[in-house]
Order: sequence, then structure tokens, then C-alpha cells
Amino acid sequence: MTGLIIYLVSQHVLLLVEGAATKMDSGKISGTLILAVFTAVLGSLQYGYSLGVINAPQKVIENHYGRSLGVVSGDLASVRMESGNATEPEEIHPSVVMYWSLSVAIFSVGGMVSSFLVGFVADCRGRIKGMLAVNILAIVAGLLMALAKMGKAHIMVIAGRAVMGFYCGLSSGLVPMYIGEIAPVAYRGALGTLHQLAIVTGILISQVIGLDFLLGNDDLWPLLLGLSGAPAILQTILLPLCPESPRYLYIKEGKEEEACKALKRFKGEYDTFKDIAEMKAEKEELMKERRMTIVGLLRSSVYRKQLFVALMMHLSQQFSGINAIFYYSTAIFQKAGVTQPVYATIGVGAINLVFTLVSVALVDRAGRRTLTLIGLAGMCLCAIVMTVGLVYLTTYAWMSIVSMAAIFLFVSFFEIGPGPIPWFIVAEIFSQGPRPAAIALAGCCNWTSNFIVGMFFQYVEALLGSYVFILFAGLLFIFTIFTYFRVPETKGKTIEEIAVIFQGKRKGSPSGAPVATELEQLKSTTEA
Repeated sequence: MTGLIIYLVSQHVLLLVEGAATKMDSGKISGTLILAVFTAVLGSLQYGYSLGVINAPQKVIENHYGRSLGVVSGDLASVRMESGNATEPEEIHPSVVMYWSLSVAIFSVGGMVSSFLVGFVADCRGRIKGMLAVNILAIVAGLLMALAKMGKAHIMVIAGRAVMGFYCGLSSGLVPMYIGEIAPVAYRGALGTLHQLAIVTGILISQVIGLDFLLGNDDLWPLLLGLSGAPAILQTILLPLCPESPRYLYIKEGKEEEACKALKRFKGEYDTFKDIAEMKAEKEELMKERRMTIVGLLRSSVYRKQLFVALMMHLSQQFSGINAIFYYSTAIFQKAGVTQPVYATIGVGAINLVFTLVSVALVDRAGRRTLTLIGLAGMCLCAIVMTVGLVYLTTYAWMSIVSMAAIFLFVSFFEIGPGPIPWFIVAEIFSQGPRPAAIALAGCCNWTSNFIVGMFFQYVEALLGSYVFILFAGLLFIFTIFTYFRVPETKGKTIEEIAVIFQGKRKGSPSGAPVATELEQLKSTTEA
């Protein structure tokens, strides 16, 4: 399976590179560039795998938790409520529910904590050494989960998920930073999309090999979770073959000769004077504007509107209910009456992958605001339809089809706009001074919201039953209205033009905010 994914991703990269080759000044495409990009996105693949792997084997792992906790006997991890009614439906023991919810949600806690450390790791160790160092975390996490049956399963899985979340919080920043810095201008956008593409590919892989006749069974589920660390091993082998970012070498380390060598490895033999001159100008510009701290940004009235928009965009992404689908889709499909819910979950993963590609094609044409509005409004309608389908499922058998179709469309609308856009729109609405602090706050907001949904969705579902997605529909309606009235279109606009929109200045007035330099934009967008 890993070999197949390596082949498919490599072919995708080659097609992107060949399509842009005619735009390159040097006229050469280096195999080193292909290797470096592929090696980097292995971290993204691992992130996606870790997101999706916990879903399919839910019942199997809950069974083992129940036996490990001693709350049930035999092969069942659910117990009947002590009502004396033998025909009453089985309910999962509260202890199992708590530990399972924690197993899902602790992943986000790790990411939330480490999201503040991306810039420190990248600057202290460098991009390559930084990715190498954090791979230790992924391998340790994989071992903890793979050996879960040798100890208290629930404790080892929760510990492994926490460490893996810490790794993913770092990796999800380091990977796009490195790719953005090494990709030639002609196809930086195309190569940058491989980060998100690898994430959704990882989710799909985890869903496929999580089938019960493969690894999602009582004997092999620890191996299924343990494979979360497998890409880190391959990446550790390949990273020493990849050059360090030339921009990091020159701007951060001041090593001009090494930067020139790295440029030639990526682009082939050519005159590096133009690229070095560009980086020199960026370094000088970078030193002009003092960075703003997180506390300073929170207290600043100048950037309050931008910060509010940034946080609301990330809240809309997580509180849309999408992670409830990703984490618990198997259980939701089962409730909807689907006889083979795991296959429907795989269908969700495939739709997720396809519409990620659709978003890539549309985002620079339709615009950020338009796609976000379409996505949020579409998800709101789907949540309502999903609720109707679940409520009337026992009355009309065909409502299971309605519910399943609503889930597929829900995921599709998410990937069109609300999924990918919040991650980069923050960088577009802040200048280079406050941008790192803004991205840190937005990242923390995102991971915290992810944790809340993962931890408490099952409890909210138990309280609201079939009406649980009405809650998300209400939130999506609020986010849609907010986006319509408060979120500006940033496509094709400069930092100064966007600042004018937020601060109510006339377009002709001077702006004191300098244009963000290329490296700072790439670096600060992952500072969270």
C-alpha cells in the first residue's frame, strides 16, 4: 500500500513539474526538487492518516477498552442498562465512552500545544533537521499504539495519540514552510497544494486498511494505529538526501555559498545572482518591521477586526461539524441504517480527496469569500437534510439514502471553501509584523475547537439524538451571515488594499504597513 501511494504521489508531482517546466528560466527540472517535495509531504500523509485511522475500528477498540477496564466480560464492550428489559438496546459503558472520546480528542491537544513551536523548531534546527528531529515523536507514538495490548490499552493509545498530535502540530507547519521556500515561483502554488492533497490521501488510506478483513479487527487494530509512525521512518531515511532551504541558509544563517549550492541542486546549473539578490532584499525588508507578540496583538485595536475575522474563519472550519463526520462517520452511517458503514466512510474519504482537487482549481478564479460562502451555506442545508433523514429514518426506509447523500454533499461543500481557505487567508489579511502572532492564535483556536468537537460530540449526540446536526446547522448559519457581512475578498489584493478595507481608509491614503516579503509570508503562515 505504501509503495502504491509513493508511486501515485510521485507521478502527480512529475505531472505538475512537467507542466510548469516551460516557465522556468533555467529550462531544467531537477530530480532533487521532486525528491525533496515528495519526502516533505510524507509528513502530511502521516498527519492525514492519524486523523482518519481512529474512525473505522471504533467498535473493536471500544470492545478492548471495555475488557481492559473490566466493565464487561466476554467479547462485548457494551452493557445493558440495569432496567431488566432484555430487549432494550445495548448502551456503551460510560467509562468506555469517556476513554474513547479522550482517545479521539487528545490528538488535538498535542497539536494545540505544539502549534506555537513551529517557528522555534524551524529556525533553531533548520527545515530539514527540524523535520528529522520531530520524526522521533512520530516513531515513539507509533510504538506506543502498536504495543497497546501489552499494557493498559486505553492508557497506551491515549498516550500515543497525544504524542502523535504533538508531532502533527509541528509537521503541519514545517512541511508547507519547506515546500514553499524551495518551490520555484512558476509552480509554487501547484506544489503547495500537495500538502493538503497528501493529508486527504492519508485519511483515505487509513479508512481502507482499517476495514475489518485487513487491519481493523480485534487482532490487528494495534498495528493499524501503530502504522501512524511508518511514514516517519521512510522520511527519516530520505531527508538526509534533500538540500536545506536556500532561503533559510541565506536569510537566517547568512550562508551565501551554501545557499547557492542548494539553489543549483534544486534548479540545475544556472546563474544564482538574481535569486540571491532577491533574498538579500527580502532579508533587509524583514528587519524593518518589529514582530508583534500574541499579547500585543490581543490588546491592539488596529488589528482587532482582522483578528476577529481570522478566528471566526477557523471556528467556522471546526464547529461546522466536519470533524464529527471524520471522527464518527462510521457510527453515524450505522445509525442512518447503512448495512456496511465502513464502506460509506471510505466513500467520504474519496469525496474528500476529489473535492480538494476541485478547490485547488477554483480558489484563484472564484475567490476566497465566494467559495467560503458557497461552502458554509451548502453545509448548512446539508446538516438540515441530514437531520430530517435521521429523524424519519424509522418511518421511511429511503431516508437512509437521504442521510448518506447529505453526508457526502456536506464533505464536498467543506472542501470547496471552509476546509482549505482559513489556513491561508490569515496570512493575506495581516502584514508581516503581526502575522506570526495572528497565525499562532488562529492555529491554537483551530486545534482547541478540534479538541472540543472530538471530546464532546458523543455526549452532545446522546443528549440531542437525531437532532444533533441541527446544532451545527445553526452554527453554520451564523458563520455564513458573518462571512457575508464581515469577510472581504482578498484575491488579487495587496496587504495595503486589504488594510484599507478593514481600517475604513480611502484607497488613495498612504499606508504605513510595508508589503510582506516572500520568505516572511511563507514562514509566518506556519508560525502557529
